Amino acid sequence: MCDTLVALAKATQSGNLIFGKNSDREPQEAQEILWVPAKKPTSQILKCTYLEIPQVSETYECIFSKPFQMWGAEMGVNEFNVCIGNEAVFTNVKFDKSNPGLTGMDLLRLALERSKSAEEAREIIISLLQQFGQNACGGYQNKDFYYHNSFLIADLDHAFIMETSGKSWAWKKVALTASISNILTIEEDYDQIFIADESQTFSSWFAQKSGFKSRFSDILFTYFGKGDKRKACTGNFLQENQGAIDVHSVIEILRTHNLPDTKFLPKKANSGSICMHATGLTNPSDTTGSMVAELRKEGFSSIWLSGTPHPCLSIYVPFYLGTSKSFLVAPTSNPDKSLWWKAKELHSLIDQDRQSLFFQIREELNIIQNRWIQQDQELSAAKSDKSILNSFSEDCYMEYQAWIADKLSQLST
Repeated sequence: MCDTLVALAKATQSGNLIFGKNSDREPQEAQEILWVPAKKPTSQILKCTYLEIPQVSETYECIFSKPFQMWGAEMGVNEFNVCIGNEAVFTNVKFDKSNPGLTGMDLLRLALERSKSAEEAREIIISLLQQFGQNACGGYQNKDFYYHNSFLIADLDHAFIMETSGKSWAWKKVALTASISNILTIEEDYDQIFIADESQTFSSWFAQKSGFKSRFSDILFTYFGKGDKRKACTGNFLQENQGAIDVHSVIEILRTHNLPDTKFLPKKANSGSICMHATGLTNPSDTTGSMVAELRKEGFSSIWLSGTPHPCLSIYVPFYLGTSKSFLVAPTSNPDKSLWWKAKELHSLIDQDRQSLFFQIREELNIIQNRWIQQDQELSAAKSDKSILNSFSEDCYMEYQAWIADKLSQLST
């Protein structure tokens, strides 16, 4: 489960495009912040998560948030200010599990590594989908978790919603703001559509439907995923705040639960939460990573990544393309000293006494976050060089680690 939203420049306070996403995965599936430099690969073959595909002659610099064990990524931004987030969607097209394809995360990473615009990224996803399909397990420990994908694709000037089912797809252009969740939404309002020859995989009644959603949506899985409720939440936020949307407000919507903070406890969570907390069979996912990107036409863009689970108890670290990120430490499969696992340990301690600790912790986090956002804006206004930006990013990352270590020490005694 996931939620993704975008506000084009005309809808934001700063006049910059703002993009946000929560990545909801299995609770023990650590999420890595990965920086990938531009390259001219020497190998003609690229190993993705499950299969090998032809490599291209040149790939572009990107920063991603990705499940630690996957090749593909949940969300990211490249050096040309192309930004993508993907969603699991549940359809009536069956999977050929004997013929693995690309995951939605593979498609996202490939599009960012190979595109210079949102339109080009969209066409790359379509081409790869037609060549290789998406018969790929999307789970970590759950090896029976298969799904199709939707994408929100943006650059400085344009954004597109693209939905898929098997090798079928439809896309439409975003006018001003948009959000997507774990549901198909495009009916006959598409800009372009392609229906693959998959009529034998679902009933003729569905095949006669002309709208993409009506034709392909799986009612049962879509219902229990509550993607409609989460999309309504993010969509209402975008509509009500047009002209005032900023990094602060997008971070706050990504922290939203199914209940107000004064009443929320993780055991009361359900799949209607934007900030997801797993509770069991019908709500198996945690938010394991989050991103807010502010894409600027003038100067540098700011990519804010949590690198930690649960946005409600996290802060977002600023990252900038064009410099090395040697200070990043990737998490592994088991608890270690990485930012992700230490934050997860801290969140577990806080949740043992959440009602008395939560608002104090959030106040501390907000003070740090507000200071960082203010510093980022000052660096932008000063047109700071890349070495200053990278030093600021590293300082924030180290400050976050130190803050977590301090809180763990306090709460463990």
